[in-house]
Parts: sequence; structure tokens; C-alpha cells
Amino acid sequence: MRGLRARAPRLARTPTGELDLLALVVIWGVNFTVVKVVLQEVEPLAFNALRFPFAALTVLILLRAQGRRLLPRRRDWARVAWLSLFGHLAYQVFFIFGLALTLAGNASLMLATVPMWIAILSPALGHERFSWMILGGVFITMSGLVLVILGGSAGMTLGGETLRGDLLMLAAAVVWALYTVLGRRAVRRNGALEMTAWTLWLGTPALVLMGLPGLLRTDFGSLSAGAWAGIVYAGVLAIGIAYFIWYRGVRRLGSSRTAVYSNLVPVAAILTAWLWIGETPRALQLLGAGVILAGIAVVRLAPPTRAGDRARRRLLRERRRAEKAARSRRTRQ
Repeated sequence: MRGLRARAPRLARTPTGELDLLALVVIWGVNFTVVKVVLQEVEPLAFNALRFPFAALTVLILLRAQGRRLLPRRRDWARVAWLSLFGHLAYQVFFIFGLALTLAGNASLMLATVPMWIAILSPALGHERFSWMILGGVFITMSGLVLVILGGSAGMTLGGETLRGDLLMLAAAVVWALYTVLGRRAVRRNGALEMTAWTLWLGTPALVLMGLPGLLRTDFGSLSAGAWAGIVYAGVLAIGIAYFIWYRGVRRLGSSRTAVYSNLVPVAAILTAWLWIGETPRALQLLGAGVILAGIAVVRLAPPTRAGDRARRRLLRERRRAEKAARSRRTRQ
């Protein structure tokens, strides 16, 4: 037990989590351009209905390959259902319709508030200790994102014409923050891959039903190979693999430190658009990228939060008791 206790803080400081999250940044950054291309041929809700089954199949294959539990325990069903509602159904609805009613710059700015909401909600729910340093780093990354948006051709405007879309995107940011914070303890108890799979499996049928009218209007014979490749990418990587990386980051680094990396996604999206479709980044956007990196460095240097230590020790004790009971049963057999 002492050995496990001593290793836990070092695990949170290893660079593996950062490498995973940088991969996540690239996946989601590329996904903006992928989705932009695919939506020229497929309606938004139909697009979700096509990509989410690929995501659900991906995590099923990963679970079976690693011999993990395929179904949650009875006590976890309610938590899985709530997380599926927040992280898949509500988020996707708010995101898609919000994006349709506002500018891309506004949408990016509203989603950039996710780390702020997590930095507020996580201490409020007792998952992490409040840290002014982390909150300051979050605001630095948001400032950098504002520079990135202002430097872009799409720009940003907050007014009556975009108000409904802006509010929907803000709601998307809040429900994603809830999905992250409320799922942390369940992820620690069950595993990041398991929680990703279970919430996906519950959310996918509803998203398919929501997209069914669009699917019926889709001429599948006319879809290009590029569109199908984009659908597979957006399902397998941008949802199936990316959600797993996100929850694993939450488990290793905590909610606030994981969330701040999401503000690097627009930077990756800009670089992807530059290399893929020739959209050259501007000086203000490059400056904003540097500010975002500075904010992430501030968050990373913040002292570790300790509010969840007691819960972690309790979970470790429960896991040790369960492993001991399992060994005893195997011995008797």
C-alpha cells in the first residue's frame, strides 16, 4: 500500500499523459478540416449517425483485445447513463445546432471556456483543490485563443444575430465540463477505456435515431471515397480513440490540467488548414498560439491538487481487497 501511495504523485507528473494529449490535440485539430469537407456531402445529424457506430465499434474492439469488462456493474449504470447524456447526446445537439447559428470564431471562443468551467466545477464538487495558478493559466490560454480567432478570416462578433448560437455553444462547453468532472471518479474506479465504451454504447442508438431522417435523404451511392474516409476518421479517431485519451488524461493529470490542452486544438486546426487547403496563418494567430502554450506551461507548473487523495486511497484499498478476494477464490478452486 505504501508503495502504491508513493507512486501515485509521480504518475501524475510523467510526460506520457502530455504526449497522449498532444496526440489528441492533433486528432481534433485535423478533424475540423475533415468535418468541413465531409459536411459538403452529408447533413450534420446524418454525419453523427454514421460516425458514432464506428466509434462504438472501435472501443468494443479495444475492450475485447485487452480482455476488459464489457458491461458495467449494477451500481455504475446510473452514472454511465448520466455521462452518456452529457458527453454525447446533449453535447452533440448543442454543438451542431450552435455551430449552425453562429460564426466559427464565436464557436471556438465559447468552447474555449471548457477549462474555465472545469477549473470552477472540479473544486466545487470536491474533486480537486482550488488553484489560482491553474485558473490563471486557463485565462491565459483563453486570451491566446481570442488572438487566434481575431487573427482569422472568419473573425468573431458578439451580437443579436449570433446570440442563440453563442448560447448553445456555451451550453455545449458546460455539458462537456460536466461530462469530464462527473466522470473522473467513475474512470478511476472502472478505467478510462471502459467508461468511454459504456457511455458511447448508450449514446450511439439515440444519435442514430436523431440522424435517421437525414440518412434517408442521403444518396449513399454518390458519396465520395474521401467522404467515407472522413466519416471513419471522425468516428474511429476523433471520437473512439480521442474520448479514451481524454478520460485517461483526466485520470492521470486531473480534470483541470487535461482540459487546458483543448485550447491547443484551434492551433492544430490552423496548421492543418494551412498544409491541407492552403489557409495561411496570420501573425496574430501565431502570437495567440504562443500565448496558449504559455498558459499551458503555467497550468503544468501549478502544485498538484490534493483534495482527491483520500478518495484515491479508498479506491486503492477497495481494489486491493477485490484482488485479494479474487486470488482467494482461485486458490479454493
